[in-house]
Amino acid sequence: MKRILATLLTAFCALGAWAQNVPALEQLKADPRKAYGTDYPYEFETTQLTPAPRGYKPFYISHYGRHGSRYYWNERLYNELDTLLAVANEKNLLTEEGKAFYGNFMDAREELMTGISELTELGWQQHQQIARTMYERFPEVFWNGGNVLAIASLSGRCVLSMSAFCQELVQCNPKIEIREQSSRFTLDYVAPNDSKNPARREWPKAKPKFENNRASFSRDTTLQHKVLTRVFKSTEGLPGNMRRVADNLVSLYTSLPSIDHEGMMGNILTDADIVQNWETDNLGTYSWVFADQYRTIPILRDIIAKADAVLDGTSDRLADLRFGHDSYIGPITVLMGLDGADLDPEDPYAVKDCYQNWKTCKASNIQLIFYRNPDTPDILVKCLLNGFEVSLPIPTDTFPYYPWPALRTFYLDRCNSVE
Repeated sequence: MKRILATLLTAFCALGAWAQNVPALEQLKADPRKAYGTDYPYEFETTQLTPAPRGYKPFYISHYGRHGSRYYWNERLYNELDTLLAVANEKNLLTEEGKAFYGNFMDAREELMTGISELTELGWQQHQQIARTMYERFPEVFWNGGNVLAIASLSGRCVLSMSAFCQELVQCNPKIEIREQSSRFTLDYVAPNDSKNPARREWPKAKPKFENNRASFSRDTTLQHKVLTRVFKSTEGLPGNMRRVADNLVSLYTSLPSIDHEGMMGNILTDADIVQNWETDNLGTYSWVFADQYRTIPILRDIIAKADAVLDGTSDRLADLRFGHDSYIGPITVLMGLDGADLDPEDPYAVKDCYQNWKTCKASNIQLIFYRNPDTPDILVKCLLNGFEVSLPIPTDTFPYYPWPALRTFYLDRCNSVE
């Protein structure tokens, strides 16, 4: 890979802390690729974690992770671009940049068509490094070995992400015993609305308040015009809706780092173009992650139930690992209110301050780390989102550590209020 994980790991610790406290638009200036949103490839920005209160040690981890970097998730994108570019080339409607792009696309065409939805090498490496980082940050959880359960959706990219993660954990310590499972029996805990889930049920949709004021938001519409004029001399007589064509070209561009084809589109699109459109894109993402938050209630209930089992001694697991999709980790970020993602502002321009769609990136993950002190029965929990400590909508005197009874009650009440 052109951007190997070893290079990513050289990021300064200060950068990680900075990214947590600087406004979203300022973060984009430092790393324009964050504007790729849910297509952003996971970055290993190291950060210093807050030490636990005196006497507390980690003993259990509950995790939900999105699959790693992949090819586009369905065949529509590649097929539509293939047809469109072939027609435009035949009609001599491609600009010089468009012709170069068409040549590059055709060179990669067979690979793209074959790779549809598949995990890439980068996706595998992302989960390896996340697993190793987890092990190295919380060695007390793993150093004596023990049992771990890992479950994944039925999607191959999730199963392989799980395999990469679990193999790396065992490489770290061969005394760890991991049971991996991808089946209909566990779908409710990773992909609750999967059509093959026997416990599947319909959940109500939530509507974010900003939708009532969306008309006040000035949507940037220049990106679509830019990309079309850079590829085509004219769009007259070309197949498809041109707005969708422009969206397909943007989606291809933001996917290229994940599939090791950066540069395929030349200067047709730039990171600066994507940054200019980011706030509009972020609003669109917030609409659907907010609307679908209740579908993740079974996942949150499973997190609580499995932690209860560890605490009451009916489970001896060191960790419970779950591997799924952005359609769940994005919404559960809202349901859990991580770093204020549930604030639901009325002002469309305030959405970027409580949710940034790059946090639902490829290989994004939530880790709940459980701590105990042998001198007290109290249990504390810390939450990491993509390796960063985040706030929860729960009172605490020891941020980022939260009392488990308060956390448990708050989230069960939130689930019960919907059900």
